[in-house]
Amino acid sequence: MQKNILPRRQFLQGCSAAIAEMVGARLTNLAFAKQDNPYDTLVVVFLRGGWDALNVVTPISGDDRGIYEKARPDIKINNLLPLNDQFGLHPALSPLYDLYQQGKAGVVHAVGLDVDTRSHFDAQEYIELGTPGNKSVASGWITRHLQATGVSSILPTISTSGLPTSLLNFVPTVSLSSPEEFSLWDNGLGESHMTALRQLYKGDSIVHRAGARTLDALDIVSPLSGNGYQPSNGATYNDDEFGLQLKTVAQMIKLDAGLRVATVDFGGWDTHEYQNDGNGGYMGDLLNSLASGLANFYLDLDSGYTEKLSVVVVSEFGRRLVQNDSYGTDHGHGNVMFTLGGNVNGGQVYGNWPGLGNEQLYDHADLAVTTDYRQILSELLSKRLGNNDVESVFPGFSGSYNPLGMFR
Repeated sequence: MQKNILPRRQFLQGCSAAIAEMVGARLTNLAFAKQDNPYDTLVVVFLRGGWDALNVVTPISGDDRGIYEKARPDIKINNLLPLNDQFGLHPALSPLYDLYQQGKAGVVHAVGLDVDTRSHFDAQEYIELGTPGNKSVASGWITRHLQATGVSSILPTISTSGLPTSLLNFVPTVSLSSPEEFSLWDNGLGESHMTALRQLYKGDSIVHRAGARTLDALDIVSPLSGNGYQPSNGATYNDDEFGLQLKTVAQMIKLDAGLRVATVDFGGWDTHEYQNDGNGGYMGDLLNSLASGLANFYLDLDSGYTEKLSVVVVSEFGRRLVQNDSYGTDHGHGNVMFTLGGNVNGGQVYGNWPGLGNEQLYDHADLAVTTDYRQILSELLSKRLGNNDVESVFPGFSGSYNPLGMFR
């Protein structure tokens, strides 16, 4: 006989939220009502594995084009979509190219960490902690941002693929890959069970508050389960993990329940072998999935939501300039970031391009980093997320903060 119980994982998430109140997290009383987020909803897409920046945004002219072609005779990209006179976009990213031309998407080249590491684990930790070179901090950069600005919604943050380090110790986060996963009804509970659980968790202890908070979140999300969600404006999400994650985020944004941050992971970018076949192949497929997902996500929300939407696409590092013997690329340094949203000053490639000459390369092997990734995130915090306290989010960085003008 099947037992009608609430999954233990969901109540543990609620317990964590209650503990936050005990340790002094800056959370206000959560109101069970739909509410607006006064700032942008931030969506952070992390491309796990270190994507090949030089095949994503590629030199199309001058000495650097010749160096690039010589370094990558078997995996170079042709027929690029021109971003400006200097760079072109991989043709598999054509769905994003339209948004770039409309000024809704921007590019930052030669961006990344100011520390020397080619370790996936270390680089990802440094980026998500917001403290390059220091892994001893106890919270992620998004956590510190939310603690500094305060939270007053039932669903302030969601993560569609586990809890990332950027949300370390932000306990109200809900891990939610789809509404069905967090559904009241799909887990065997009916209205009578809900009433009983409400009575059970009426007290004021840690457990009581945890249960009540979890039930509030379930009340919001459960009606979405199996409701045949129809994206707006003819948007069509791919039936892959990335597309489904973005569709879930879009649904949560449209709830108008005060969602502040969503994190999305997209893995598979560690391209050591057989990276591409001309403009297609493995990496081309990944890029097409990325571009299609983001373009349809933006289209879906372009009905009153994109003016308060900021998307950042980041990866832990780029790849070596020279292809390896396995027709792939090894771990590098300098990288490329994308931004997307209604208040992005798009249609431009930002950053100080260092060049690909031997003396211009980092360690004579990699694209150099000329823009610290925290520049982009700090400007985003200040201009779109209502947080001017760069020092609290990125300790030790505020003196180096110099906005690029990417956001209005």
